[in-house]
Amino acid sequence: MKESVIYQRIESEGIRKGKAEGRQEEGISLILRQLKRRFDTIPAEIETKIHKLPIEKLEELGEALLDFQSEQDLINWFEN
Repeated sequence: MKESVIYQRIESEGIRKGKAEGRQEEGISLILRQLKRRFDTIPAEIETKIHKLPIEKLEELGEALLDFQSEQDLINWFEN
């Protein structure tokens, strides 16, 4: 069974999906830690929005937060 092409394809897709989900969770965790360190707290609605971001947007937020001076900058980022 493990030698079948279909089994290998399913297994490969599952591994890729698992890696992508792991990357996203790690990205969310890192960004939340960085924001909490910078601003002490994050509004719950912003934290919820962060959890919904795809990995590409998490990467953009990770870069943008380096320029944030206030919590309002974070709020504005989500409004743009």
